[in-house]
Amino acid sequence: MRCPFCSHEDTNVVDTRSNPGTNVIRRRRKCPKCDKRFTTYERVELRMPRLVKKDGSRSDFDRDKLVGSMMLALRKRPVATEAIDGAVDRIEEKLRSLGEREIPTSRVGDLVMRELARLDKIAYIRFASVYRSFETPDDFREAVQEIKSPRRRRK
Repeated sequence: MRCPFCSHEDTNVVDTRSNPGTNVIRRRRKCPKCDKRFTTYERVELRMPRLVKKDGSRSDFDRDKLVGSMMLALRKRPVATEAIDGAVDRIEEKLRSLGEREIPTSRVGDLVMRELARLDKIAYIRFASVYRSFETPDDFREAVQEIKSPRRRRK
């Protein structure tokens, strides 16, 4: 592993910790050249299904794009980064467990909405307003009612 500070080619692993229940290993590393420490995360890379957009075009699943859209909805909300990572991990696991080679983006959007409803109600409303293209105050009212009574939530 190359040092991000001095670009030295070889670094030493100081500590390794696996996170139970996830496929992530955290490693603390130290550069023998500049003596700086940094953390790396190793994640099992499994093939994700391709996404089929509304217009029929296809694209590869992008975890960073998913995290970015969730972070936008959660901006300035009191939600820990670990909780967001856990939600994204659950979404990825659900997509992999479907066993399909291609999945419509609407399915991913529904999974994101479900996770945001668990994490933060305001973020759920923010995401829903864009995802469902709200045009009137009544659209917001409906979304608030859904969040208040989960049995009525759209699927």
